[in-house]
Amino acid sequence: MKVYQQACPLWVPLVESGEYEKPGSDYFIQEYLDQIMAQSEHIDTLLLACTHYPLLQDKIKAHLPANINVVTQGDIVAKSLANYLQRHPELEQNLSQQGSRRFFTTTDDTKDFDHHASRFFRRR
Repeated sequence: MKVYQQACPLWVPLVESGEYEKPGSDYFIQEYLDQIMAQSEHIDTLLLACTHYPLLQDKIKAHLPANINVVTQGDIVAKSLANYLQRHPELEQNLSQQGSRRFFTTTDDTKDFDHHASRFFRRR
């Protein structure tokens, strides 16, 4: 396996400003995709390794050839967490069984986090 990487420093501000759904964001999405795809003609998978990037996933896929697999870290993190919880059953007592309780932590401003989290959950 060969791994290539490409920094996409404007993608996070696109998401955080709410501009990612607007047509102007396509330019910046295409710009970075062109840079990564120019690194090799053999790239077959793109890993979106940032918590913000799943919101861009549909636009990213629209700008890539159909044969490129797009993977987000969400599924990887979820499987890893499930595995961890299976190995640590003592943690189950702190978990809601009906999915009715949510707990978030952040190292940033909580009001800012609430604002951005609302975009991911599409509700307050």
